Amino acid sequence: MPFGKKSNTIFPSRVFQRLQLRMVHHRVTIIGSGPAAHTAAIYLARAEIKPTLYEGMFANGIAAGGQLTTTTEIENFPGFPGGLTGSELMDRMKEQSLKFGTDVITETVSRLDLSSKPFKLWTEFSEDDEPATTDAVILATGASAKRLNLPGEEKYWQKGISACAVCDGAVPIFRNKPLAVVGGGDSACEEANFLTKYGSKVYMLVRRDQMRASTIMRRRVEKNEKIVVLYETVPLEALGDGTLLNAVKIKNVRTNEIAELPVNGFFYAIGHTPATAIVAGQVELDETGYVKTVPGTSLTSVPGVFAAGDVQDSKYRQAVTSAGSGCMAALDAEKYISELD
Repeated sequence: MPFGKKSNTIFPSRVFQRLQLRMVHHRVTIIGSGPAAHTAAIYLARAEIKPTLYEGMFANGIAAGGQLTTTTEIENFPGFPGGLTGSELMDRMKEQSLKFGTDVITETVSRLDLSSKPFKLWTEFSEDDEPATTDAVILATGASAKRLNLPGEEKYWQKGISACAVCDGAVPIFRNKPLAVVGGGDSACEEANFLTKYGSKVYMLVRRDQMRASTIMRRRVEKNEKIVVLYETVPLEALGDGTLLNAVKIKNVRTNEIAELPVNGFFYAIGHTPATAIVAGQVELDETGYVKTVPGTSLTSVPGVFAAGDVQDSKYRQAVTSAGSGCMAALDAEKYISELD
């Protein structure tokens, strides 16, 4: 029986959705669920190129909506002067994607074959099935902050512990309070300097007896009177009152001395891991694993594959820059599709 004819067979709605979307060749497939993914979807849908967006099911251990869903309060996204939570922002973006006709599938893309066209893809539920096919792919899989897995970390994550000073440093719980940054590279120095705008004092926990940061960044830290660098020091445990963080247990690795450092904010600056496993060996990556794009575009080393958001941005990692790159990817993909047509 041709698909679409009336049938007495009753499909569970989720199974029916999966069958319906897999039996249709996709023009553009977006993989991701954050600002880059949904901005790309909105632009493509409004251009009457109905995109299919795989938002994932706890892909990389994160709920649909990406890293932003772990941010409790956002005050720097334009258009929301009163602020909102990361989950609220992503819910609104998804609602807008759906409004203009994006097909959103809550499954994680587990495998991509970019060796021939059309491209092929499988999800966690279709490994043994015929793959879906697509003319173009927008990678917006993001990057996840590296964690230390300390005792108390999960309890106080986003309740005093953060992996983004620029995103969270200005929230009220950190203002005029002692803060700490763990890390010894340029990013850690940048975050520490940034946090001095809000915190009463900023401690830097550096494992080694010197920073690995560039000379200019080290000098900026040394000249800032609000920054105290604790060398040969590592964090052992996040402490709090059950609701918010109020201290970090630390250890001097040279003397083995253990102490409690009273801080109300603890910021990780130990790097991010881009979610590029499904394209490793197929798309050119940089030395740290991020997708390489042609400067000023979203084009990757594979024609028809575009990258947007944190999966290709190791520097800014902001919701607004991710959304901007999602727009770029949509426009680049639209041009690519029109040339195919």
